[in-house]
Amino acid sequence: MATVLDSVRAFFAHAAFTIDRENAGDVVARERLLDRVMGEGRFRKSSEKIRRGRVAAEGLALVARDADGHVIGTVRLWNVEAGVDSDGNAVPALLLGPLAVDCAHEGKGIGGALMRAAITEALGRGHGAVLLVGDPEYYERFGFFADKAQHLVMPGPFERRRFLALELKDGWLDGVAGMLVASGRRLAGAEMRKAA
Repeated sequence: MATVLDSVRAFFAHAAFTIDRENAGDVVARERLLDRVMGEGRFRKSSEKIRRGRVAAEGLALVARDADGHVIGTVRLWNVEAGVDSDGNAVPALLLGPLAVDCAHEGKGIGGALMRAAITEALGRGHGAVLLVGDPEYYERFGFFADKAQHLVMPGPFERRRFLALELKDGWLDGVAGMLVASGRRLAGAEMRKAA
């Protein structure tokens, strides 16, 4: 029996992963992962127009690492203004994406763990809402729904049914309308050349 348990432990230990904050040494691995998983088409998405030339929101760039420390998953959140409220004031929010997991590690709960960690961290940092463009069949389990984003639009083409929002603070998006625009810190010149 001990041998069987040791074999089971070894199997699951090999499949273990951790969620960590992204560091400067992860950038190349993250970009290679995104290239493999999402291809060049990722640069043409409306969400990318918002992210381009910007730094992810403070503390909200996360990676999943395998047991050897390699980056096998990534998610980042970005500061945006989610339209305006009924008084004409810009409404701060976050835009999530991209979320990606290395194909060799799919089905291990890594994407879900990254999502839960990102939402928890955003909530802990006092943010009011998170928006994203993605498959409702996947993201609804985390509380994202199209009705919360029904009066908001992306800068460029997007599928309305895939434009989803999660309120971290009840009522944060009530009465909000307009276009999402970037509001986060811009990349410095040297950082922009590296990211290009």
